[in-house]
Amino acid sequence: VIQSRIAHNIAATYLGQRAGNNVLNGQIRRGDGERTKAVVWYSDLRNSTSLAETMPPEDYFALLNAFFMSTADPIVRNGGEILDFIGDAVLGIFPFSDEKYLHVAAKAANAALDQALELARETNSQRLKAGQEQFNFGIGMNAGEVMFGNIGIPSRLTFSVIGPTVNQVARIEGMTKLVQQTVLADRTIAALDE
Repeated sequence: VIQSRIAHNIAATYLGQRAGNNVLNGQIRRGDGERTKAVVWYSDLRNSTSLAETMPPEDYFALLNAFFMSTADPIVRNGGEILDFIGDAVLGIFPFSDEKYLHVAAKAANAALDQALELARETNSQRLKAGQEQFNFGIGMNAGEVMFGNIGIPSRLTFSVIGPTVNQVARIEGMTKLVQQTVLADRTIAALDE
């Protein structure tokens, strides 16, 4: 029983709850996966190269963790799942079973977004008072079908999502720099607020 709990805790911590359960249930071969629908979240730290080059490594590490607590923790708290920390970016999903539940996933993602923006304001205020570097970021959100499963090489796999929806969300987030907005979403999600 204890070993089972430890295995579940480790799998959930390193892979996320859903991916961890899939792996523990035997979905461990390269290519194992399933199609699912999801609101996909991609957030990325601004000026990370400059920060990494000018800050002591320990301070940059602390800044990254402060950024992740602000932008990733709300995903989990609102029923989403973190799939990856990609350097200084966060890839998360809010899965939904069919179109009638899209609004539920989008509502959860929007709640996470509100919390992330508030946490970032609070954290940056504390960092400013402590004389520490503040952080800025962009968030892109997209909704659609993704392939959720194992990718990689036989000796080293990762459980992630792939597909056009994922590629688009990274581009949507990239556009936040061009339009000088913190958050951008695809039409499907934006239309739900109308």
